[in-house]
Amino acid sequence: MTLPQTARQDERLRRWRLVLGDDGADGTGRPLSGRDAGVDRALGALYRGAPEAGEGRRPAGLGAGAPQLARWLGDVRRYFPSTVVRLLQQDAIDRLGLARLLLEPEMLAAVEPDVQLVAALLALRQALPETTRASARQVVATVVAELERRLAERLRTALAGAPDRGARSHRPRPRDIDWDRTVRANLQHFLPERGTVVPERLVGHARARHGLAQQVILCVDQSGSMAPSLVHAAVFGAALASIRSLDTRLVVFDTAVVDLTEHLGDPVDLLFAAQLGGGTDIDRALAYCESRITRPADTVVVLISDLCEGGSPDGMLRRVAALRAAGVRVVVLLALNDQGTPAYDQERADALAALGAPAFACTPDAFPDLLAAALRDRPPAVPQG
Repeated sequence: MTLPQTARQDERLRRWRLVLGDDGADGTGRPLSGRDAGVDRALGALYRGAPEAGEGRRPAGLGAGAPQLARWLGDVRRYFPSTVVRLLQQDAIDRLGLARLLLEPEMLAAVEPDVQLVAALLALRQALPETTRASARQVVATVVAELERRLAERLRTALAGAPDRGARSHRPRPRDIDWDRTVRANLQHFLPERGTVVPERLVGHARARHGLAQQVILCVDQSGSMAPSLVHAAVFGAALASIRSLDTRLVVFDTAVVDLTEHLGDPVDLLFAAQLGGGTDIDRALAYCESRITRPADTVVVLISDLCEGGSPDGMLRRVAALRAAGVRVVVLLALNDQGTPAYDQERADALAALGAPAFACTPDAFPDLLAAALRDRPPAVPQG
């Protein structure tokens, strides 16, 4: 057997050893040492003895003490990339009931900030001790700042002058040139000796300058399952509020309705003002939004909810039908996050779509173009996947 083959076999055994753990029955006959032993301890502390593991498994090793949990958080950050760290943190909370890992300042400082952590902090904020609240707020501010950096300018650009794909211009700005159409329109000017086309006539996308709606209402379900969507909605709401041509309102609801528009200047304050959890009364929330609409034909209502209505489902549908009849554009987002296909009420989503209110999940990156289409009274492109 050649050395490369031996090395490949050894690597396969190493990987199987890490997968199977150290129960003494892994069958590889390969001990772990160094970094591999550390990785094995970190994973074993989380996954051995989890409820799904079945009988006979050893208990989880995170223990009850804050120092041990803090060490585990440090270990996973040392051994794994940030994307994996976030999954492990969420598993620690979900599988082992470690919500209290967020209740100690030293552990909070060790956690990788992300939207899921912000959602957990917001859900637990009433239980946070005084010594932890400042750290929790800083974590939330860090994540919000990163989302604003990534998403806010994209939203402003999409609404303030995104290319209108339905209209063509023969005097486009450089960034709006449609090079495929331009080349085809100038093929007669091909110069064989230079191997190029001289574009005597440019073809591009016209910029939309008129027709934007003046009112945007984000109506966000603040039940616990929608927490990540609320985080993104707060960031987008703040960005929309900075566009002077728009009158932006952000409304959150469970069985009660709260207008958080006054907090749009500070999305961190807005998130801490929300009350995650509770039931869901979409009909009541839409009734409040309806009462704040002054120009129906110039208004877009974005309802962000999984549609698990605890109020009046028929009333919700009648309310949406009335808004549509008045000229309001209604878009229903079943989720506004990067977590994939959400759980939602399929029957109500289909009923809303039949009323002209399309219902689908949307990633934060797709939201700017989706909202721009709605504001221009065009069918939004439903995100795929």
